[in-house]
Amino acid sequence: MTFAFPGSRLRAKPNVVADFVIVGAGSAGCALAARLSEDGRYRVAIIEHGGSDIGPLIAMPAALSYPLNMRRYDWGYRTEPEPNLNGRTISCPRGKVIGGSSSINGMVYVRGHARDFDAWETLGAKGWSARDVAPYFDQLETAHGGERGVRGTSGPVHVTRGSMTNPLFKAFIDAGIEAGFPATPDYNGSDQEGFGPLERTVWQGRRWSAADAYLKPALKRENVQLIRGLARRVVIEGRRATGVEIARGGKVEIIAARREVIIAASAINSPKLLLLSGIGPADDLKAHGIEVVTDRQGVGANLQDHLEVYIQYVCRLPLSLNDKLGLFSKARIGLEWLLRRTGDGASNHFEAGAFVRSCPLAAYPNVQLHFLPAAIRYDGYAPIKGHGFQVHAGPMRSLSRGTVRLKSANAAEAPAIRFNYMAHDQDWIDFRNVVRLVRRVVGQPAFEPYRGREISPGASSQSDAEIDAFLRDHIESAYHPCGTCRMGAADDASSVVDPDCRVVGVGGLRVADSSIFPQITYGNLNAPSMMVGEKAADIILRAHR
Repeated sequence: MTFAFPGSRLRAKPNVVADFVIVGAGSAGCALAARLSEDGRYRVAIIEHGGSDIGPLIAMPAALSYPLNMRRYDWGYRTEPEPNLNGRTISCPRGKVIGGSSSINGMVYVRGHARDFDAWETLGAKGWSARDVAPYFDQLETAHGGERGVRGTSGPVHVTRGSMTNPLFKAFIDAGIEAGFPATPDYNGSDQEGFGPLERTVWQGRRWSAADAYLKPALKRENVQLIRGLARRVVIEGRRATGVEIARGGKVEIIAARREVIIAASAINSPKLLLLSGIGPADDLKAHGIEVVTDRQGVGANLQDHLEVYIQYVCRLPLSLNDKLGLFSKARIGLEWLLRRTGDGASNHFEAGAFVRSCPLAAYPNVQLHFLPAAIRYDGYAPIKGHGFQVHAGPMRSLSRGTVRLKSANAAEAPAIRFNYMAHDQDWIDFRNVVRLVRRVVGQPAFEPYRGREISPGASSQSDAEIDAFLRDHIESAYHPCGTCRMGAADDASSVVDPDCRVVGVGGLRVADSSIFPQITYGNLNAPSMMVGEKAADIILRAHR
């Protein structure tokens, strides 16, 4: 097998040949590698630019803020200045490590609301309704707890709940009920709506990433190969993908695909790789000197995310985690975790949360709340002095859409990421409602023994204008980018992939990760991303029978 390079008579022999070549060892890519190689018929190569996930900073759940801020594990992306947020550039972490973002995320496990997936089908993703995707969620998980008869019990992804021994968790759930909201024993079961325990991908006291669940067992098979390298472009001959060009060890190599190339490189890197390969808006590609393979206007468009703010309070009793952030306490917590996998190090500390409606007119729960018994930024910076607690709060759906575009034809250069956050008036209305909703909950009698002054936004922020000013300065990403290789009907000009995850206009090439979401789901994206990997693998295997 040889490859002709565009514009040249030179031909190159591939360095590795596999039936399926996957780009990206993240949530979806790990699931794809495991399922495509499961019966031993096909050879699978999975390409990952990041390094090893071995080490306590990834494995220890309580250490989650560290890998988020380390270039060793994170691509380090930031947005372009966001015009509606005072020109701030917002952090956009993506995992550059085995396991991808499942190795650096907050480990909160959310399937999403059933109506999210019914909406996907309405938007052209035929075969991706709630009824269609439910078996793949069941297939991927082993739920330790949750609704019997609804949850998966034999999948590779262990889903657990925290001990909720801190009384602040109970106060949060009780306060939600006192505020008039329902309780839900399992938001991943038959009814998402309400206050209750959060689920997380933590097993036996350590992070349980997609690499732990899928890739590491798969790599024990002779037909699976992990290749470390930077994907530069998809090799396309005669409008068919035949391999992937990578850079590693100072050399450019070709990883050849006998059957298909599957891109699962994230909502940022998947469109970037398509663009580098000549698939995308023709004018943009020509501006960077890239030969156009197919003009797909949807590549890099439809970028979506969840935003959140931290509503913080002083805690009147010494119950929060803030006094455990000193060097001595961290050392003690770390030692206990290293020796026993127990203690404060064994939890991500997001143990209670809620999915609720911001107003009675909402069709289904459109606000997500995470409760944390500490007052500190998600990235681990700026803890308050003394004790505190906070609610991470944000609407789950926005009309605002952004883009991922190339800055150059250099694969090593970060793309231009523009979310266009808070571009619609409704975004501001929704966030004001969220701030006031949290205040209503924390103002209930259940919090009376614990609630001190409001730290942020603070008692002085009451009017719409005052809350808006706080939001412009303090809104942060929840790190859930998606939608940039939108799935839909093949004849829809805005679609990038069809409902079988095939890139429209190019044979032998699919995309299968959060980038194909037509619309963001209500909740964290790790679980639906793994579901996409599971379902895409099933589609691919059926196509090659």
